[in-house]
Amino acid sequence: MKKPLVVVIEPRIRITCGRRFAFGPGQAQLLENIAQAGSIAAAAKAMRMSYMRAWMLVKRMNHGFTEPLVATIRGGGQRGGAQLTATGGKVLRLYREIELQGRRAARSSQQNLAALLRH
Repeated sequence: MKKPLVVVIEPRIRITCGRRFAFGPGQAQLLENIAQAGSIAAAAKAMRMSYMRAWMLVKRMNHGFTEPLVATIRGGGQRGGAQLTATGGKVLRLYREIELQGRRAARSSQQNLAALLRH
């Protein structure tokens, strides 16, 4: 008897605004990491991303929305930090909600697709 084939559908949501702005899984993960770590450097390290790349993504996100998503506190003698703004928290929650809705919608077709796969 064959084992049932396990098929998982994981939609990757990407939000675009014309050609100049996009928000997707990487930016959402960066926001989540900033919220947890309280710093862009620590968030970048957790993602194995350079600080410069993370900083550029934050800058792009802050300019892409009507209000900044991340507020930064400059370093110097006392270490700096970063935190999500209220808008940043809202964008992250809405994005995760859209992802969840996508997974739920995909689940309805999952078994039908599995039946068509070679195993």
